[in-house]
Amino acid sequence: MAAEDEKTKALLNGAREAAETILEHVEKGSSLIVISHLDADGLSAAGILGSALARANAVFRVRIERWLDENIARDLVAEKDCLPVLTDMGSGYLNILNEKAKGRRLVILDHHPPIEEADDSFVHVNPHLFGIESATDLSGAGTAYLVAKALSEKNVDLASTAVVGALGDMQDKYDDRGLGGVNSLIVEDAVQSGFLQVETDLLFFGRETRPIHKALAYTTNPFIPGISGEEDKCLAFLMGLGIKPKKGDKWRALRDLSQEEKRQVFSALSDYLVSKGYRSDTAMSLLGTVYILKREEPWTPLRDAREFAVLLNATGRIGKPGLGVAICMGDRAACLEEANEALSEYRRMIAQYLRWLDANPDRIEETGNIYILHGGQSIDEKTVSAISTILSTNMPDVEKPVIAYSLIPEEDMIKVSARTVETLTSRGFDIGEIMRSAAEKYSGIGGGHDIAAGAQVPAEQRESFLKSVDELVGESLKGLKEGGS
Repeated sequence: MAAEDEKTKALLNGAREAAETILEHVEKGSSLIVISHLDADGLSAAGILGSALARANAVFRVRIERWLDENIARDLVAEKDCLPVLTDMGSGYLNILNEKAKGRRLVILDHHPPIEEADDSFVHVNPHLFGIESATDLSGAGTAYLVAKALSEKNVDLASTAVVGALGDMQDKYDDRGLGGVNSLIVEDAVQSGFLQVETDLLFFGRETRPIHKALAYTTNPFIPGISGEEDKCLAFLMGLGIKPKKGDKWRALRDLSQEEKRQVFSALSDYLVSKGYRSDTAMSLLGTVYILKREEPWTPLRDAREFAVLLNATGRIGKPGLGVAICMGDRAACLEEANEALSEYRRMIAQYLRWLDANPDRIEETGNIYILHGGQSIDEKTVSAISTILSTNMPDVEKPVIAYSLIPEEDMIKVSARTVETLTSRGFDIGEIMRSAAEKYSGIGGGHDIAAGAQVPAEQRESFLKSVDELVGESLKGLKEGGS
């Protein structure tokens, strides 16, 4: 890695301590259990650590969860001769872990804001502990990679998977939609090891793999009315610009277009979005830094790191996270084919939910301080976070946070996903702290980053919880205005 500052050096020392703890257990023959989150960052983290443990000849297994609760914590404690390693989760559940696993040796490799101090028996590696911004500068997969590299320098080839995790966690908040902070050091490792290539281009989904009109149709950030999800309209849009979708009998992908054609598409989309009432800078999110995984086959969703991340997210969100972990660990045969099917199913689900919202605008409620998406049982709880992300940049007042929830009937809980925008977080607004505070008032668990957070709350407390979130957001916004005056 490039030269590190003191904070990064301290973080790397923490990663080395975690690696030493893991190696100590491997050498004495203890088994390990890797527990990770089901999103792209969590699956990348599990894949990275799984690969590193396999190379170290460790006995281990991987368990993917949507959250950590008391039952899972009790399971960890029950396995006596086993080292639990939590990746992309743990810091936000320290209250549970400190109570149920006090005195138990375990490793937490996370980047979510810790809700309290960890028990002395835990090895806790988290950028927050070293004063490093975790919403943009290091993901859960990045933290796992630092530990994997500390286990062995040979694991530098896993850096590109950490880039996938960071992009899946939407940490590309630096100039030109690029990765920065500690992530930039990981990108450097990936480039120097020959696994990654970095360019600037249009950020269409499927830019390497799909015909240009399909890539445009699959683009949902921002969601483009009449374009996103509408392949025939995308084809007509491109034809109207004089851009030929085929060369001979072969469909052209985005990578096949000339720079002039790309400029033409970008300009036309920018004008189109403005005509639909979007801000003039909305189209800028279509342009930025592209991360290409050079060792992956062209025309597969693994070639573009963002598309790779969406593929992983899809496997987790439709209940097949093991596929995502296997792909991160190098499986490219039947697993990739099945994951592609999962991706298609996931994209159909998202498009279906967006159409449902378009037909049921009353399911989005605007209160004094927030937008509430009442997903109920109509939106699956595993995909509500994706919908809230799309909505967060497409509401009339983008500085009102979006709070989306789905009902989980079998658990009598609601799963909540909250999103806000950088113009608020840059002034000190923290939706993660609001979610934590509101959830705790009503027997739930909440937290996350300042820009993206979540919660699980008893269904019977739904109205009280949402009212509390609205009030807390209002108080926070008022404080920001007063502080700025």
